[in-house]
Amino acid sequence: MRAQRFSLPLAVLAAGIGLFSGSGHAADAEVQLVIKNHRFEPAELKVPVGQRVKLIVHNQDGTSEEFESHSLNREKVIPAGAKATIFIGPLKAGRYDFFGEYNEATAKGVVIAE
Repeated sequence: MRAQRFSLPLAVLAAGIGLFSGSGHAADAEVQLVIKNHRFEPAELKVPVGQRVKLIVHNQDGTSEEFESHSLNREKVIPAGAKATIFIGPLKAGRYDFFGEYNEATAKGVVIAE
């Protein structure tokens, strides 16, 4: 007796893998943050409570900057001209400060979960 081969369309296979990997949750919220002139723009980010957030940071300065937050427990160096992805949350309602370690006097911001 010969074994039968099965061919599944890629979309069906990908959907099945998603079910088993736990990625069947709602899509992560995505927030854009820019570093420009040693400042974060916008300096205030609003995100939904209880949802994981994909924070995309684009450093438009000519020097590296470090996104750092003690309350979010995150730190990431972003080279000049580069982009970085930082996942935060899910968060409880509140304010979460962040800063640029290399330019603390000007690079400041806050994530507000509401």
